[in-house]
Amino acid sequence: MRHGDKQNNLGRKKAHREALLMNLACQIITHKRIVTTLAKAKALRKYVEPLITKTKKSASKEEISHNHRVVFSYLNDKAAVKELFTVVAPKIATRPGGYTRIIKLGIRPGDNAEKAMIELVDFNDIYGNSIASATEPAKKTRRSKATTAAPKAAAAKAEEAPAEEVATEPTPEASAEASAEETPKAE
Repeated sequence: MRHGDKQNNLGRKKAHREALLMNLACQIITHKRIVTTLAKAKALRKYVEPLITKTKKSASKEEISHNHRVVFSYLNDKAAVKELFTVVAPKIATRPGGYTRIIKLGIRPGDNAEKAMIELVDFNDIYGNSIASATEPAKKTRRSKATTAAPKAAAAKAEEAPAEEVATEPTPEASAEASAEETPKAE
C-alpha cells in the first residue's frame, strides 16, 4: 500500500532517481529551460526550488559558504553551483517563491508521454516584457497636463506640415461621390 506517499518514484530506484533529478537540475540551471516529460518536470520543480531559495543572501559569510556546500551536495556540479549563485540568485532576489514555470507541450509520438517545458521564470524575455509593460500607469485623468499636452503638440505639427503631406482617409460617402464624378454619364 502507498497511503499518503506523495513522492513520484518515476519508475526508478532511489539512487537512479536522485541521479536523474541531479542531472535535470544542473541542466535547468545551466540552460534556463529544458523539455522533458510532465512527471519529471513536476518532480524537478520540488527538487530545484528549495535549492534556488538557498541562494538568497544570508546574514553572515558562514551561512553563505554553508549554503554553497549544501547546494553542491544536491547538484555535484561546480559550474552549475557557480551559475546558480552568480547569475540566477541576483535575478530571483526579490521573488518570494515560484521560481519555475511548467508549460505543457502535448504528447510525444513514440510512447504517448506528456511533454512539458520547465523554465526559470525570471529568464523568459517574452513573458517578462509583458509584465514590465503592464506595470506602467494606465490611469490618466482629464485634468492631467500630460494628456492635454499631447493633442496640442499633434495639432501644432499638423499646422506646420504642408497640406499636401497630410493624408486623410476618405469616408465611404466621399468615396461614393468621387466615384460618381469620375464615371461618365451615359446620355
